[in-house]
Amino acid sequence: MILDDVHRGINKHKQRKRVGRGPGSGHGKTSGRGHNGYGSRAGASRRRGFQGGQMPLFRRVAKRGFNNKAFADVVTILNVATLEEIFDKGDTVDRKSLLTKGLAKGRFDLLKILGQGELKTALTVVADRFSKSAIEKIEAAGGTVQVVGAE
Repeated sequence: MILDDVHRGINKHKQRKRVGRGPGSGHGKTSGRGHNGYGSRAGASRRRGFQGGQMPLFRRVAKRGFNNKAFADVVTILNVATLEEIFDKGDTVDRKSLLTKGLAKGRFDLLKILGQGELKTALTVVADRFSKSAIEKIEAAGGTVQVVGAE
């Protein structure tokens, strides 16, 4: 390897290629777009799945069944180890506090607490769902568990 070669040919302020400026430029007349046709026009772009006029694969393959995934609840999960790191003794862990601390990001429907890790801090945890191990660890640390929607 020649050290001099590493930076050779790198230009920080490269000028844009001006096409369609005469035959001497090498990019005159058709401006690198070939000859006539759809691709030579301004704004020409093929849609996703286009196969040159052939019947596209997604229309040739049979479709069966129904998928309810679009309507499923989005569940945000959180482990007790994370609660141990972020929250202090006596804090209330709920949706609002998680959003302010940046632990629950984006749109979600349900909050589930899982039992991975250790918890030594007594916390009041308010969530939609809990795993059995999470409930055991929160209560063993002297905290309380409140299930939202189950009054």
